[in-house]
Amino acid sequence: MAETAAALRTLAHNVRAARTRAGLSLDELGRRAQVSKGALVGLEKAQGNPNFATLVRLADTLGLSVSALMEGPAEGRVRVVTADAVAPLWTGVQGGEARLMLTTSGPAPVEVWRWRLEPGEEYPSHPHQAGVTETVSVTSGRMTLVVDGAEYPVEAGQTATFDGDAPHAYRGSGTETCHLIMTVHLPPGPASTT
Repeated sequence: MAETAAALRTLAHNVRAARTRAGLSLDELGRRAQVSKGALVGLEKAQGNPNFATLVRLADTLGLSVSALMEGPAEGRVRVVTADAVAPLWTGVQGGEARLMLTTSGPAPVEVWRWRLEPGEEYPSHPHQAGVTETVSVTSGRMTLVVDGAEYPVEAGQTATFDGDAPHAYRGSGTETCHLIMTVHLPPGPASTT
């Protein structure tokens, strides 16, 4: 419980700091990210429990990675993260999950995600900001990648990449659990102010 409270305080600090750096009011950030002002006020006070979609919309709007919103101070030159040390940011109805393992630093960060999808389980994602590219590498099982309504089968040992600014979804297919590594390549610099 103490870890959850600490993570929420870190998230609150990082959202408030990023909003301030971007020169956005709570109203304007809420409008751009499609998040209610009340939810933002609660978040910046380290209250509530924001869902994964809310975190993605805030990160996209602020021109940051999801993990940049959640990470505390840098830990050193080398960072090793085990899956057990990272809480799932999405949990499916059949037991699938997505864990944000880490984000690289620099002007164009990359998020590294570990996913598990059960057969028939699906995660739909809203479009990201322009310039975001996603890559999925299936390590076992099969999935169907849906991008802008078109379906693409991706099997163990295959990798697919696509522009993340279109509606997309990940669906477990076949008869066994699908395990995949997803990377999200973020564009350099802050999100546009339009």
